[in-house]
Amino acid sequence: MIINVKVKPSSGRQEIVKEDENNFTVFLKSHPENGKANVELVKILHKYFNKPVKIKSGLKNRKKILEV
Repeated sequence: MIINVKVKPSSGRQEIVKEDENNFTVFLKSHPENGKANVELVKILHKYFNKPVKIKSGLKNRKKILEV
């Protein structure tokens, strides 16, 4: 399954908001430095879906495409 994610790093909270079937907004505590926010994003989505998650595009962008 391919999903689109809009990431909000440094928000001070961890939350996943489902906009529709394949679009999510994810709030992260981590800062976007040295890939810390990407690591947190993969971990939180792995817990949410109970499946492996891989970033397909957008490693240095707030809008990402992920494969679940």
